[in-house]
Amino acid sequence: MSHAAETLQVADIAAYMRELGERARAASRILAAADTAAKNAALLAIADDLDARRNTLLAENRKDLDAGAARGLDAALLDRLELNAGRIDGMIDGLRQVAALADPIGEIFDMSYRPSGIQVGRMRVPLGVVGIIYESRPNVTADAAALCLKSGNATVLRGGSEAFHSNQAIAASIRRGLEAAGLPADAVQVVATIDRAAVGAMITMPEYVDVIIPRGGKGLIERISAEARVPVIKHLDGICHVYIDDEADPHKAFDVALNAKTQRYGTCNTMETLLVNATVADDILPVLADAYADKGVELRGCASSCAILGERCIPATDADWDTEYLAPILSIRVVDDLDAAIAHIAAHGSQHTDSIVTESITKARRFLREVDSSSVMVNASTRFADGFEYGLGAEIGISTDKFHARGPVGLEGLTSVKFIVFGDGHIRT
Repeated sequence: MSHAAETLQVADIAAYMRELGERARAASRILAAADTAAKNAALLAIADDLDARRNTLLAENRKDLDAGAARGLDAALLDRLELNAGRIDGMIDGLRQVAALADPIGEIFDMSYRPSGIQVGRMRVPLGVVGIIYESRPNVTADAAALCLKSGNATVLRGGSEAFHSNQAIAASIRRGLEAAGLPADAVQVVATIDRAAVGAMITMPEYVDVIIPRGGKGLIERISAEARVPVIKHLDGICHVYIDDEADPHKAFDVALNAKTQRYGTCNTMETLLVNATVADDILPVLADAYADKGVELRGCASSCAILGERCIPATDADWDTEYLAPILSIRVVDDLDAAIAHIAAHGSQHTDSIVTESITKARRFLREVDSSSVMVNASTRFADGFEYGLGAEIGISTDKFHARGPVGLEGLTSVKFIVFGDGHIRT
């Protein structure tokens, strides 16, 4: 469908989305039976096509960036939207890395003989059709297509209006790659309209879509969670913490706390609150404050933090501890001990990613055991909470739910299992 799809009326949008759903359902049956070689060939063909069409991708992305700037999008959102040589390399590397991963589909495990003589086990199978709704980052289009394709799932992708041209350019490469490998182009469909009614239709089509994965702001995810008639894999916020313990190595603490906040601002695994043990706060906070000032980061602190940092830190409000800034703003709280740090994370965290900096194995183990988040780290930046960094090739999203998947969702998170039984004419008596 052309860009003219933007002008469709709601009734037409509903029909269009049903058509996409029907085609996705048909393609999912073919893809579920596809062998690993065909899926890998498609992934590599998509990567090669993206590589060959870099100038087109950059030109289409420039249209989105110019439109976004004209609409007044802030620097963090424009950063999420931008494609550059490095991010195109990342998409290509992600596709090739997924192609190199083991195919989970058809894996048989947990086989055992029962007293009746039958042999029972489980087989890993695709979910079917995965609907993905996301904002800003056009690289999600390639990452999501790669993971869904390798895991045998058809997918319907609905990107944000701000990335329309970028997403359509990537979608064209995906179609060409699928066709080159002899797989149905409908296995990956990018919704060709910016009408918001498309989202409402997608999340209420359980006959065509088996699971919805939203990636974007809290408002989008809350809406989808409230209105969806399809199961949702989601996270609402990325309120991530780093706790600097009294037994932390100061050099490690400095590096981790600086990187976790400033490596990128507009990501869900960026630290939003720094917790510092009172014993070391006088020493570490002024040094960190200077480094944050060099990066243009605004500091909002508790009374103790403000007393230590003076004019470099403004008083935090109660709302700050519960805010995902996605911007160069950092909340700082001085805490008495590990118990207080864990209590703060339990009260204000979003079960996304939290890290402790400490040389104490005992405290590290307590933190790992007691902090209830999808990723818990020791002496490492929260920015590592990412499917690519975890060796998943790429991620379809990060789940803070406890069912069906948790943490970065890669290939295995996009599968289900079915029981399989082998007999030899066995009957139940």
